[in-house]
Amino acid sequence: MPTILPGATLGVMGGGQLGRMFVHAAQRLGYFTAVLDPDAASPAGLVSHHHVQTAYTDPAGLEQLARLSAAITTEFENVPAQALEALAATRPVAPGGPCVAIAQDRIQEKAHFSACAASSGVGCAPHAVIRTEAELQAVADALLPGILKTARMGYDGKGQVRVKTREELTVAWNELQRVPCVLEKMLPLLAECSVLVARGFDGQMVGYAPQRNVHVNGILAVTHAYPGCLPAELAARAEAATRAIAQQIGYVGLLCVEFFVVEGPQGLDLVVNEMAPRPHNSGHHTIDACDHSQFDLQVHAMAGLPLPQPRQHSPALMLNLLGDIWFDAKGRERTPDWAQVLALPGTHLHLYGKTEARRARKMGHLTVTGADLASVQATARQCATLLGLPGLDT
Repeated sequence: MPTILPGATLGVMGGGQLGRMFVHAAQRLGYFTAVLDPDAASPAGLVSHHHVQTAYTDPAGLEQLARLSAAITTEFENVPAQALEALAATRPVAPGGPCVAIAQDRIQEKAHFSACAASSGVGCAPHAVIRTEAELQAVADALLPGILKTARMGYDGKGQVRVKTREELTVAWNELQRVPCVLEKMLPLLAECSVLVARGFDGQMVGYAPQRNVHVNGILAVTHAYPGCLPAELAARAEAATRAIAQQIGYVGLLCVEFFVVEGPQGLDLVVNEMAPRPHNSGHHTIDACDHSQFDLQVHAMAGLPLPQPRQHSPALMLNLLGDIWFDAKGRERTPDWAQVLALPGTHLHLYGKTEARRARKMGHLTVTGADLASVQATARQCATLLGLPGLDT
């Protein structure tokens, strides 16, 4: 495709915080931006040059976004794939609808990961697909205890139920309204990690070193991003697997793949968990710790610009800020003491422009950088104590 130079307008489906950070990156490079989101107060819509306030499937809204934009991306995986395919009839779309459709359905996603395992050497956890009563009855006993996950629309721990027995599995599937699901064998996890890559229309691919992630109640709490956060051999395998997953489907745009670290027969091993066809929370440190952020690469990929290999110049810890810290122990709303936090060296606060704090809602993130890992860790612990944040020492 021809290169789309600064001065053109880039569009994004979705107006959340990832869209907001994409808009900031595109505008810094000199692009105009257009956001399609039904919410009048969407974080990205509030800072974009254009806000198309319609549903994601509204034909008139899609036509308006296409008319405004030279190329289009998405900021979350649950934007309807058919909407992206409709836009692709007249504009470059990265990632494309077929790639996003794989990420929207755990059944398709598992099949894709399994197909890639032969070349990448990294497969899925043992699992079974449950769409019918017959498939439910055919589940192998070896998959229990396990985690029953809806095939579609699950995120941040939603749409997931832990089950220990066949009886619990049946009850859980009924509670999930008997929608298509995947049952995954519960594995003893030693750690979780993720890898971010960007791939262009020409097949060029660049990426970041893997980061180690800590989740609390199913939501990302802390990202560790520095040399040695994962064993080198394991990190290399995760990078190679991510590139294979992107390459095999001709992916274009920014992609995040999440992995579990488990104990295998020969020592530490990897299991691929899921992919996100967009920037990812675990990549937020790249804004402050790298010379090119994940959002910069998202812009470069969709516009056909050369993809620079990003360089991380500082060790970093990213702390996710949920709405819980806007409430005291008695449930009264308050404003966190940002002055104390920002008085500490190397702290970078990113709030997402959301007007209402709610428990478990992602309100922002705090990245801590420094000249050495020890100072970054010390400052991050101070920040976690001041804000009452969990998961840092996990």
